[in-house]
Amino acid sequence: MTKPLWSPSEEKIRHSNMFQFMGLVNARFGKEFNNYQQLYQWSIDHIPEFWDLMWNFAGIIASVSYSQVVDDPTKMPGAKWFSGARLNFAENLLRYRDNQVAIISMGEDREPFSITYAELYAEVAGLAKSLRNIGIQSGDRVVGFMPNIPQTIMAMLAATSIGATWSSCSPDFGIKGVLDRFGQIQPKVLFTADGYMFKGKRNDSLASIADIVRQLPSIEKVIVVPHTMKAPDIRSVPHGVLYEDFKSYEPNLEIDFTQLPAEHPLYIMYSSGTTGLPKCMVQCAGGILVHHLKELLLHTDLKRADTIFYFTTCGWMMWNWLTSSLAAGASIVLYDGNPFYPNPGVLWQMAQDQKISVFGTSAGYIAALQGTGVKPGKTYDLSALRTVLSTGSPLSIEGFHYIYQEVKNDIQLASISGGTDLNGCFALGNPMGPVFAGELQCRGLAMRVEAFDDQGKAVLHRQGELVCTAPFPSMPICFWDDPDGKKYHSAYFSIYPNIWRHGDFIEINEHGGVIIYGRSDATLNPGGVRIGTAEIYRQVEQILEIEDSIVIGQNWKNDVRIILFVKLAPGKELNEELMAKIKSTIRKNASPRHVPAKIIAVPGIPYTLNLKKVELAVKKTIENKPVLNKDALLNPSVLDFYADLRVLQED
Repeated sequence: MTKPLWSPSEEKIRHSNMFQFMGLVNARFGKEFNNYQQLYQWSIDHIPEFWDLMWNFAGIIASVSYSQVVDDPTKMPGAKWFSGARLNFAENLLRYRDNQVAIISMGEDREPFSITYAELYAEVAGLAKSLRNIGIQSGDRVVGFMPNIPQTIMAMLAATSIGATWSSCSPDFGIKGVLDRFGQIQPKVLFTADGYMFKGKRNDSLASIADIVRQLPSIEKVIVVPHTMKAPDIRSVPHGVLYEDFKSYEPNLEIDFTQLPAEHPLYIMYSSGTTGLPKCMVQCAGGILVHHLKELLLHTDLKRADTIFYFTTCGWMMWNWLTSSLAAGASIVLYDGNPFYPNPGVLWQMAQDQKISVFGTSAGYIAALQGTGVKPGKTYDLSALRTVLSTGSPLSIEGFHYIYQEVKNDIQLASISGGTDLNGCFALGNPMGPVFAGELQCRGLAMRVEAFDDQGKAVLHRQGELVCTAPFPSMPICFWDDPDGKKYHSAYFSIYPNIWRHGDFIEINEHGGVIIYGRSDATLNPGGVRIGTAEIYRQVEQILEIEDSIVIGQNWKNDVRIILFVKLAPGKELNEELMAKIKSTIRKNASPRHVPAKIIAVPGIPYTLNLKKVELAVKKTIENKPVLNKDALLNPSVLDFYADLRVLQED
């Protein structure tokens, strides 16, 4: 068996929340579990009992308890969770009102500042009072077109304290991208900022906001946060009011938390929208709360003393996930700006200065950091750091080694994977277990995740479709404007009836580790053999001459051939020697089947606004098919290069 990169000490295991939870299971159900695999198997065999215990372990605040955990644990979709319960999401995140730091806010060219739990409660109370004063009620939609700053969290908490449904986009979304999302859900109130900073440059948002609001007749009020200017001129913004002028300053306000059913709509999240209008996924308060707390308390081992950071924007589900850390009473760190500005070490300087214990980022960031030659562990004091989280795409084996060699050797590196659809993870970290290079440590508790082969049978040690064969609380309750449920059913259940098919290509091994091979809709099939794109990226990322890459399968002469597009590092050229090096590396470390038929240099790689490579957009482009909703891309103009490439018409 491969040697682990890290294993927790016995002391770490015994002090983990996971170990405490396992002790509760043992005591209540007469078990003698002593490892994660036993606990996991019990959790998927006893789903109602697990979620009942998890709800209580998390100390979820509810004015009325549930009469039933789940009505039918075999029904998917459509299972009803926590029937009869009455609660409020914001009340659970604002349970602490003391002087511990709740939020630390940082960004480019801006000194850090912090907000205590008492101050956070008071700010939310003032906003909630003002929202009620303008007529916002339970079920209304309140949206944010906001940078990653404390006021975004405050606006979400104020809205959800009333029972309004929250939805947000990052300010780097184009006007069409925002309208494609918010235009579907008819929001009444929009929170925004005057602008945002990126790479030292101020980007104005007011002109875009004015244009957006003119095309969204449902909006009755626009609340503008001064962020890049002290006194922005908002006269051009219809229904505009400055944040400080909107918020109530009535002293000693108490928040009237509206008590609602567990299935009440909390968030509307969006698919990437690269194949048409984004799907609007409606997620419920009780389900998101208990699911997030399972992942934060048990799998991340989050405690009140922790300071947790995730590099994210308000348009990515990791913002929602990070924000739920407030329910654990931890201090959360927000960073707004470019993670490499003014230098590649900026986030690690922050980790040192703010004594961050849980540091979350993307696999793409780790790969880019490797390329800069930065060695955070040698440059910064990371003594407080105990966990690094990585998601967004599969983290390469080299990325795992980089973290242990150049960041910290005594650390839990948890590569995690799930999706916006469930606002959480299918596979993630286990503070009681070892870390192996290239593997996600475990499947999440009570998530009955399997790898299905082409015949729909669960397999081990073989690649297959990621499926979940039992319901879970954070499943979308519906898609917006999908009265008969056809869009919802088509998204997840059209391949395997009553089984969630997520669209990832994975392998599960005998100790429960999971390897992600990329999106199954981007899986390559040369000669009828399925290959995950991540297998090729892992090899290409080792080659210093290549800055970035994307790989697709091209239909060619009744088969599929692999095409690798590479963005070269500055000063490098794609000559015969480099092409031979690329092919040799892939052949040696993957297999001859993985070797691309063609390697083509390109000026850029297309990404979604959430920083995920868009293989499908490249494939459509080279096949002269339309790429719908290019506003969902961070850099749509790079696709122009891929159109009508003569080299793709040659043997």
